[in-house]
Amino acid sequence: MAHTFAELVEKQRAADAAYARVQHLQDAYGPPTQTKWSGQQTTTWETAWRAWRDLARDVQAAVTAYAKQEDVPRQDVEARVRDAVRHGGTEANGESQENGEETDG
Repeated sequence: MAHTFAELVEKQRAADAAYARVQHLQDAYGPPTQTKWSGQQTTTWETAWRAWRDLARDVQAAVTAYAKQEDVPRQDVEARVRDAVRHGGTEANGESQENGEETDG
């Protein structure tokens, strides 16, 4: 499956948001080894964890496919995606485009 760099960035953002949700739930519920979670809390956390795991797996597969498609090292693509997410960019060079003009993300 062909992916664009912007799609990789959006996938990574979704995975990061899902991870933040897992962390938020764990912080709210307390450490499971120290605090007894209710059945509902356990189910909610496990569902969030599975969503994050699945999104993270999808990002990894998409990055691998993109690197192969573009014939560039996978770790380079991964680093560019991380930078684009961190700096708000969506383009392959880590910059975003607004109104047809490139801007620093």
